[in-house]
Amino acid sequence: MAAQEEFFAGIPKIHYSPSARPADVLCFKHYNAEEVLMGRNMEDWLRFSVCYWHSFCGTGADPFGSPTLQRPWNEGTPMQSAKKRLRAAFEFFTKLGVKYYTFHDRDMAPEGSTLEESNRNLDEMTDMALDLQSQTGVRVLWVTCNLFAHPRYMNGAATNPDCHVLAYAGAQVKKGLDTAQKLGAENFVFWGGREGFLSIHNTDVAGELKHMANFFKMAVKYKEKIGLKCQFLIEPKPKEPCKHQYDYDAMSVIGFLKHYGLENDFKLNIEPNHTTLAGHSYEHDVVMASAFGMLGSVDSNTGSPDLGWDTDQFPMDIRNATLVMKTIIEQGGLQPGGLNFDAKVRRESTDLEDLFIAHIGAMDTFARGLRNAVCIIEDGIIAGMVKDRYSGFSHGIGQKVEEGSASLEDMEDFIKQNGEPKVTSGKQEKYESIFNHYI
Repeated sequence: MAAQEEFFAGIPKIHYSPSARPADVLCFKHYNAEEVLMGRNMEDWLRFSVCYWHSFCGTGADPFGSPTLQRPWNEGTPMQSAKKRLRAAFEFFTKLGVKYYTFHDRDMAPEGSTLEESNRNLDEMTDMALDLQSQTGVRVLWVTCNLFAHPRYMNGAATNPDCHVLAYAGAQVKKGLDTAQKLGAENFVFWGGREGFLSIHNTDVAGELKHMANFFKMAVKYKEKIGLKCQFLIEPKPKEPCKHQYDYDAMSVIGFLKHYGLENDFKLNIEPNHTTLAGHSYEHDVVMASAFGMLGSVDSNTGSPDLGWDTDQFPMDIRNATLVMKTIIEQGGLQPGGLNFDAKVRRESTDLEDLFIAHIGAMDTFARGLRNAVCIIEDGIIAGMVKDRYSGFSHGIGQKVEEGSASLEDMEDFIKQNGEPKVTSGKQEKYESIFNHYI
C-alpha cells in the first residue's frame, strides 16, 4: 500500500490521547483499544466496523441537491474508480485502527450488463480486497447484497410478484454467499428495503411472506452446502423505501422467523435509526432482540427524532450508547457481530478529515457508553433494585408462576387467602436519577 497514491495525506494514524484538548479532534480521548474491562479488551467489546457504502460510495446527493462530496477515488472508469475506492478504504481503516468493514456487493464492484459480467467484476475486486486484508489484518464483519437499487427490484426481490425477478435475486445472493466465504466474512446480512408494499390493493401479503421465507431457506441450504460458517442476520426497518416493510421491527422479524421455522438460522442486525422510525425508543429493538437471544449485531447510527426518514447520522449520544452497551455486556458481547457505523457525514461536511472526525467521535461515544455500562453493572445498584422489585417471583405462588406450574385456580385461591395487593411504587424517577449518575 505504501507505493500507492495516498488519499488521506497529512492525516496520521489515530492514537489514544486522553489528555487532549476539546478542539483536538483527530485523536481518541476515550477509546483505548487495549484497555481491559470485565476481562475483555475494549476493542473486543466494541468490535467497530466501517461501512463501505456511506463512507466511500456516498456523494452527498439528496432528493433536492446534486453531489457535494468530491472524492479523489471517484475518477476514471467504473472499475478504475472501484479500485481507487478500495485502496482509499483500506488506508482509512488502517489509519483509524478499525479491524472490520462491511459492504454491499454493488459497493465493491460496479454492476455489469449481465449477471456474468457483474460476477466477473466482483471477482476481480474481491481478489484485490483479499490481498489488502492479508496486508492489513482488516477483516469483513459482514457482506450483504444490494437487492433494492436496480430497477428490476422496484417491486421487491424475494417478495416480487414476478418469479423471474426473484430468481435473479437468488442468483445474486448465491454469488454474495460465495463472496462471503472467499473473504472470510463473519456475518451475512439481509435487508429487505423493497420487501413490503406501497398499496395493499395489488399485494398478496401471505404469498409474499411465504416466498420470502422460502427464499431464506434456499440461502440456508446453500450456506450449508458450501460450508460457510458465518452468521445470518436480518435487519429490520419499518418503512422507506416501501410504505410498509415486512421486517418492520425486531418483534415482527422474530415472529416471522419463528412462524416459518427459521429462528435457529438467523439473528438480527439492529439499526437504532430504523428502530426510532418504527416509533420506538433508541434502545428498544436492541433490548427486545437480546431478550429473545436474537441480537446478533448493531448498525450503530442515529436519526433525528423530529424527522420522519432515515438520516443515518453518526451516534454521538452517550446516554443511548450506555443503554446499548449495557445490553450487549449483559448478553456476553456481540461476537461474531459488532458495532458497524452505518452512518454518513452530512452533505455539508465536505472535507476528507470529516470522515475521520465523525468516526472518532462515534467511537469515543461508544467507549464512554461501555465504561458507563461497566460501572452500572459492577456497582449493581440498579440490578439490585430490579431484583427486589421482582422478588415476589422467587418463592410461593410467584415461584410457581416463574416455573410455569401455576394455574388459574391457584391464582384464585391465593387471592381468597391474601386479599387485595398493596400499591407499590415503581420508583421510575429514582432509577433515572441513579442512571444519570453514571453518564
